Amino acid sequence: MNNAEPMQENQQYDRNQGHSRRYGGAAEGSGAQRAALVIHTIADIAALFLGLWILLYLLDANQANVFVEFVKNVADGLAWWSQDIFTMDTDGLRVLLNYGLPAVIYLLIGHGIASRVRRL
Repeated sequence: MNNAEPMQENQQYDRNQGHSRRYGGAAEGSGAQRAALVIHTIADIAALFLGLWILLYLLDANQANVFVEFVKNVADGLAWWSQDIFTMDTDGLRVLLNYGLPAVIYLLIGHGIASRVRRL
């Protein structure tokens, strides 16, 4: 149907007519969209755990608590490569930098890769 023609009486209106689908299950590249979303979400969750550990440490949370211990173990696993890059005398600043750096890097790399995947 030509866009300049009036609609016939019993014809249904399709508001997406003439527009490419950007999102949706049948759209081209939907696999790439899902993969990008997964990568983006994993990076966000990693940064969330690191940020949560920084917050719990700075607020002097009880490290014997099961939840705090779980968050610390996950953060340690995610930040194993950045431990002791910064060796300050102030414990709070040391934790902030040693766990904050990987959080920022995970966000930058994860979102960058997700952005590239979305363009596929």
